[in-house]
Amino acid sequence: MNSSEGKLKSSSSELDLDRPNIEDYLPSGSSIQEPHGKLRLRDLLDISPALTEAAGAIVDDSFTRCFKSNPPEPWNWNVYLFPLWCCGVFLLCCSICRALVLTIGWIIFLSCFIPVHFLLKGNNNLRKKMERALVELICSFFVASWTGVVKYHGPRPSMRPKQVFVANHTSMIDFIILEQMTAFAVIMQKHPGWVGLLQSTILESVGCIWFNRSEAKDREIVTRKLREHSQGADNNPLLIFPEGTCVNNQYSVMFKKGAFELGCTVCPIAIKYNKIFVDAFWNSRKQSFTMHLLQLMTSWAVVCDVWYLEPQNLRPGETPIEFAERIRDIISVRAGLKKVPWDGYLKYSRPSPKHRERKQQSFAESVLRGLELEEK
Repeated sequence: MNSSEGKLKSSSSELDLDRPNIEDYLPSGSSIQEPHGKLRLRDLLDISPALTEAAGAIVDDSFTRCFKSNPPEPWNWNVYLFPLWCCGVFLLCCSICRALVLTIGWIIFLSCFIPVHFLLKGNNNLRKKMERALVELICSFFVASWTGVVKYHGPRPSMRPKQVFVANHTSMIDFIILEQMTAFAVIMQKHPGWVGLLQSTILESVGCIWFNRSEAKDREIVTRKLREHSQGADNNPLLIFPEGTCVNNQYSVMFKKGAFELGCTVCPIAIKYNKIFVDAFWNSRKQSFTMHLLQLMTSWAVVCDVWYLEPQNLRPGETPIEFAERIRDIISVRAGLKKVPWDGYLKYSRPSPKHRERKQQSFAESVLRGLELEEK
């Protein structure tokens, strides 16, 4: 009996060491006082609020829904559109025509871009102007290969110093759709393959800035380049996607504050896709950009609206984070997006320990409140 009791005591002491100390997660100065009355075990072990929250996260996970592809709803099953749809099936099967359009576009672009880039190095102003026009041209061929129907609202962006354009982000084609109207200098993640080749050659000519999300040094370099670029009067307009990742055009995640710390006028751009023909969301974890383009080229059409909204400035006493949230409100309202309090970078990394500590502290405080009620 004594040996068994000793084993029980040692095992219970080991369990106590594994149990988290609730007081460690309470605010400084707080402590758990012994209750005067009788403490009921069911009150102490009541974890139903935590279980309810966990079950709610499983049933309705608002973070995962931000990056979920939604298939388009059928639109052709009625007496009016079905005959036209049958005729269109044949034309759609000839997707080689769309590939031919893009091929012709590349031939025209490269036959003009290469001589301009290498033969006009002595005349930088003329070279930049022609390269800007050629980049807009090839982006127009890309949009034409998708049968793009894009409606632009508001004044066309102009080249001015100390201004930056920010937009919600659904796919890399956001850049192409905006670039066919104005040659922006975009801030973008460095990609591998043929996309990376285009980034380091053709898009480099319009002043685009690339970064690697996993490199901490790149952030400092990009911040410095952003400040230098925004001050130049002859530089192409600066375009930033402050969400930092592609979202499915139904939600809006938190904006990074970097674009709002430059001391520049911020010009919001709202992009909204019509999903009746195709879902333009690019899920980079499940699909390469090449397959994404093929999906768009074999769809009926890419239909979207682009709004160039009223420029905004930092208000007196407003922090860059508050400024970013105000711009996010403006874009979300115009594009009909639902705001969610999530950091888009959680898509690429594990949650920060601060999130776990915040939940642990909240649970400890709820237990403390239960003990105080029992004491009374």
